[in-house]
Amino acid sequence: MTTIRLTAAQAMVRYLAAQLGEDGQPFIAGCWGIFGHGNVSGLGEALHGVKDHFPTYRGQNEQTMAHASIAYAKQLGRSHAMMVTSSIGPGALNMVTAAGVAHVNRIPVLFVPGDVFANRAPDPVLQQVEVFGDGTVSANDCFRPVSRYFDRISRPEHILTALPRAMRVMTDPAECGPVTLSFCQDVQAEAFDYPVIFFEGRVWRLRRQLPDAAELDRVATLIKGSVSPVIVAGGGVHYSHATNALREFVEKHQIPVVETQAGKSVLPWDHPLNLGPVGVTGAASANAVCAAADAVIGVGTRFQDFTTGSWSLFSKPGRRLISVNVAAYDAMKHGAEPLCCDARLGLRELSDALGTKAFAAPAASLKADWFGAVDPLTAAPMAGNVLPTDMQVIGAVQRASGPDTVVMCAAGTMPGELHKLWKATRPMSYHMEYGFSCMGYEIAGALGIKMAEPDRDIVCMLGDGSYMMANSELVTACMMGVKITIVVTDNRGFGCINRLQIATGGAEFNNLLKDAWQVQPSAIDFHAHAAAMGATAVKVSTIAELETALVDAKAATGPYVVVIDTDPYPSTPYGGTWWEVGVPEVSVRPEVQAARENYEKKRKEQVLS
Repeated sequence: MTTIRLTAAQAMVRYLAAQLGEDGQPFIAGCWGIFGHGNVSGLGEALHGVKDHFPTYRGQNEQTMAHASIAYAKQLGRSHAMMVTSSIGPGALNMVTAAGVAHVNRIPVLFVPGDVFANRAPDPVLQQVEVFGDGTVSANDCFRPVSRYFDRISRPEHILTALPRAMRVMTDPAECGPVTLSFCQDVQAEAFDYPVIFFEGRVWRLRRQLPDAAELDRVATLIKGSVSPVIVAGGGVHYSHATNALREFVEKHQIPVVETQAGKSVLPWDHPLNLGPVGVTGAASANAVCAAADAVIGVGTRFQDFTTGSWSLFSKPGRRLISVNVAAYDAMKHGAEPLCCDARLGLRELSDALGTKAFAAPAASLKADWFGAVDPLTAAPMAGNVLPTDMQVIGAVQRASGPDTVVMCAAGTMPGELHKLWKATRPMSYHMEYGFSCMGYEIAGALGIKMAEPDRDIVCMLGDGSYMMANSELVTACMMGVKITIVVTDNRGFGCINRLQIATGGAEFNNLLKDAWQVQPSAIDFHAHAAAMGATAVKVSTIAELETALVDAKAATGPYVVVIDTDPYPSTPYGGTWWEVGVPEVSVRPEVQAARENYEKKRKEQVLS
């Protein structure tokens, strides 16, 4: 057997660089890294050796550089991923939140945090977390519950088994998610005679699982026996690259489609069978169809509570739940009749099983009435210096967008408003991280999306709260000359959660800055801050000025930040459905008492399996 002597770190990056996606390009497109004593010597030296064909990007914060990696993989439909490395201790723990984002959203990312010495000779080392009752534990064990696969590399030959396992998980549609390889810092530098064959290139193809014949027959029979079915399209439609298959299916069988946050843009907004967003942040048209449905067919969705209205939305007596999903865990949720398979293949086989069966298309007036209600909310306001609403800001961005625009967000007010109001024209033109709804994902995510699709026009929309949570990768975007447009809506606090606080009967407290404990009122100059980090930044006062700034942004060569003050209180008053949020049983506030009464009433409307 022919061997080559390499350090474990050198072997790791050589192996990863040779693993290819279906398009023949490296599946791991590069590495994001912040070096410390736990990875600078071993992995740092190894990454330097391959930098010409396996690039390393320097982040400003471990969590946000991981967010960029997640957004990159999500935008490419999980066909490629990135590696992220940090030192031990705080650097590693900073990435745990991002690992949670990847885990919930089923996105591949390879976390390689440095770890303590496998030989334990210098224990305790700088930044080492010591567990008094377990000598095998380090800070990196925090990754275990938010990793699809976790391994600790404590001998150089461990990578011979750990790396193929990591690649299998990241490329398996059913198990896809984050992998953590906790890499002991002394082992990174240790040498081993590795088989040369280990580094031969391999193409990792998307496994497309065919439906089981018995499941297919059962599901087809249920659908044929229904009168008013509806399809709930989730992110799995995108990850299966099944948007064309979905369109063909619904057009043949005339079944309406509603879209989750992850599924939005599977069909163009104006497709007659696209009834719009579903659930708590959904359209009245979509939710009306769901409430009347006797067969709810989930395709690539995990039926999150925002989608189901905490299981109060799909309320027709006797309705049946069907789940087309590659993951058995999701296909069996809430007593669903499973069709455990790849979405694209499953839809085509199911279509054949249904034959010529077609249903009555939903009334066109449902969509017409919805847009008749909400379009005025996004229209340019009449003259006058009234504080703009988030809906008006969305309207301005929509009017400035083109066929190549990708609008993205993650948390706060904008996800709900964009889900309702944004008119997505093509697949993957709407990028929302709403599985974990992680504040601080936005700017780093926009950077990752642009790296994934350099020719797309990326518009990042976030509030002042998310901007303050994590803005450091704006510096990285400036350093790299990455052109993204960032619209910061400054409502002076956490406006979304403030509205929820009011809706559940609470007094305004600790959300808007005016209601927080303070000695000196906050006065943050966001556009000056963005400019100080290297971005082109402007502050606008009106929607008209915003529209002008968005035109100017198209000529920018790097990050362009537009800041606009908005009203923290209004939201789209139409659509939506109930969302279960625990309301106190006991309170001296009449508002809380009334909210609790409504809460108890709504809980009785839940349809639980």
